[in-house]
Amino acid sequence: MRWAATALGLFLAGLCLQLAGAPEWSWWALYLACYATGGWEPALAGLQALREKTLDVDLLMVLAAIGAASIGEITDGALLIVIFATSGALEALATARTEDSVRGLLNLAPDTATVVTAAGAEQVRPASELEVGDEVLIRPGERVPADGAVLSGASAVDQATITGEPIPADVSAGSEVFAGTLNGTGSLRVWVSRRAEDSVVARIAALVEQAGRTKARTQLFIEKVEQRYSLGMVAATVALFAIPLLFGSELRESLLRAMTFMIVASPCAVVLATMPPLLAAIANAGRHGVLVKSAVVMEQLGTTTKVAFDKTGTLTRGTPEVAEVRALDAGWSRDELLRIAAAAEKPSEHPLATAVVRAAELAELSLPPAVDFAALPGRGVTARVDGRLVEIGAAPAEFEVEAGCTAVLVRRDGEPIGLLSISDEPRPEAPAAVAATRELTSDPVLLTGDTAAGASRLAEHVGITDVRAGLLPDQKLGEVDQLRSDGHRVAFVGDGINDAPAMAGAHAGIAMGGAGSDLTLQAADAIIVRDDLTAIPAVVELSRRAHRVVTANLVIAGTFIAVLVTWDLVGHLPLPLGVAGHEGSTILVALNGLRLLRRTAWKSA
Repeated sequence: MRWAATALGLFLAGLCLQLAGAPEWSWWALYLACYATGGWEPALAGLQALREKTLDVDLLMVLAAIGAASIGEITDGALLIVIFATSGALEALATARTEDSVRGLLNLAPDTATVVTAAGAEQVRPASELEVGDEVLIRPGERVPADGAVLSGASAVDQATITGEPIPADVSAGSEVFAGTLNGTGSLRVWVSRRAEDSVVARIAALVEQAGRTKARTQLFIEKVEQRYSLGMVAATVALFAIPLLFGSELRESLLRAMTFMIVASPCAVVLATMPPLLAAIANAGRHGVLVKSAVVMEQLGTTTKVAFDKTGTLTRGTPEVAEVRALDAGWSRDELLRIAAAAEKPSEHPLATAVVRAAELAELSLPPAVDFAALPGRGVTARVDGRLVEIGAAPAEFEVEAGCTAVLVRRDGEPIGLLSISDEPRPEAPAAVAATRELTSDPVLLTGDTAAGASRLAEHVGITDVRAGLLPDQKLGEVDQLRSDGHRVAFVGDGINDAPAMAGAHAGIAMGGAGSDLTLQAADAIIVRDDLTAIPAVVELSRRAHRVVTANLVIAGTFIAVLVTWDLVGHLPLPLGVAGHEGSTILVALNGLRLLRRTAWKSA
């Protein structure tokens, strides 16, 4: 990144001096320094490829830049160097950050654990040294140090990082817990069932790395033909120089014709035909809250044929909300029931309690004070409100609520007085975004770790018919792989750590930026910064529009190259005219691509 930034700075300084009419030597010196700082790495990569008997566009671009400087067109050559240096640096930076995030994922589990010995003593050990069969004590607010089964105690454990469930899971003896998840208000004794390197969170990190390695290397459209074009151009340049010499032509004339050919046939215009539209589309998307990480990603997004959505935090807000307040006693109004429940729940830190208090605040209810508050892990809370005992906890099975909702029963002095239905509410724009996505691609699919009931309720609301629920991270990746095997080019949209493997394995991974984890944001190819789902179909359509502009530009650039090359081969193309034609086509395609910077391009998308 430093070399690329230096090359860009030198180029801009040289351009300013050139436009200001400074002495020629001054801006030539800056451009040559730009060549050196930005060109050494692609030149080295090109030479290494040449050693392996391949000719890539890196070396060809360096040669074209040198050729441009040799005939006085050093500005164009420096611009080409800057484009290639910046592209390579961004790719390297993205790779390094993803590797850092994978390492960071393993730090979710705590460094130490409290081990209970056979004699009942407590010892603090490194979590990495826990063995299968160890008994560990997990206090309120601590993270679980290893995968295991609860031996005793009860609590609510936030497992969203693993399962995607928005509401903490109530655990008690026999329940399974996972390393890196957050314990609630109760104490737990847990029997360790897996070593640290075999935990679910470690397997997620391994899946991300594996998916990144096995994911097919993607290329820009023009890169797919670079080998043949590069070889053909070099061979033709050498032949155009050598053959006339064999038949007695003068050295200067042969060299001039070959140099003219190399300039007019060089893929500078072709590269600029491709990059400006894609970079303009990236900039336009960025202005509207979508961070697309590279030109390759922008091109890939337009090829999407199937979009897979996560549920919690993606199609939904990711936080519990009170969906319904139902009085079981005719003497209680909705507001009075909510007021009593929120007063009792206010001292609690449980996410469900937070949802109840938030609902009361939105209704602008005045809450009476609560005394004698007690939190009963796994069972709810009790408190005295207005001098009466209020109990709030999970509702028995006979109290039915809407599918996918959590039922909370409110009692006063032992008598049931009301029922609260709590769910993870859909984002308001989700149905429109899903409908627009369907029009552009095909029927989307919902891949979630949530329960089937909750997933089906949401799917019905947003308009998704293909629902696959109860999926762990490796199963989500498996579903994405299956969709790819069926011939789809899959874009996966998610936000949690449990979504990172599926993102890495999809053709394009899209992360919700508002609450996305570090690993998810780095594994993703694009980030919806403002959490607006309607940006997903918009950026797909913008990508397709960019592809159409690229195709038009390639036709323009190819036509110019064909005409100029033919003129040089069968006639005598003056070098200044060849340069003018080459530069004219470059400017034309660059301006055509920059049309995608306009705000109307996003609006129409």
